[in-house]
Amino acid sequence: MIRLGSNSPTRAQILKSFNIDFIQNGGNFDEDSIKTTNPKEFCFLATKGKFEELYSKYTVEDMPLLVADSVVTCEGKLLRKAKDFNDAKYMLELQSGNKTSVISCMIFKSKELELIDISITTYEFMEFDKKDIENYIKSGECFGKAGAIMVEGFCKPYIKNVIGLESTAMGLSIEKLIPFLKI
Repeated sequence: MIRLGSNSPTRAQILKSFNIDFIQNGGNFDEDSIKTTNPKEFCFLATKGKFEELYSKYTVEDMPLLVADSVVTCEGKLLRKAKDFNDAKYMLELQSGNKTSVISCMIFKSKELELIDISITTYEFMEFDKKDIENYIKSGECFGKAGAIMVEGFCKPYIKNVIGLESTAMGLSIEKLIPFLKI
């Protein structure tokens, strides 16, 4: 059993789909305290901040701790979670017909091991249909997602090319974690 230090239902679903027993305890780390606009650095600092907060609350003697975070980058811009309709629309229009990268960082710590991984999955998208963008935003599914994208949902029919793991784009590079778990 591991402790998932994340409030993400998608990360929880990834662990469930691989039959990994876990309990979920997210934290309250303030990502707005991070000042860098470098996407990879931001992702690492957010993950590290969340890890340090939860590591001070929970001991890895009881169960290993897994913390992860993701950001999206397109045209060198750091795209976090959309704050409102206009923010989501801007992000999706920027990614439409463009290359978009999802950067995910994870920190896993047990009594025996500390693993830190930063992975990137890059998508090349066809142009998004404007009506589809509008319907997707209205559905609310884009909120709470880095870059407002959902590669396993809205974006799937628009994927022209992909380099990397889908799990990385969903927020947890599970294929890289599994070899280190005792399951």
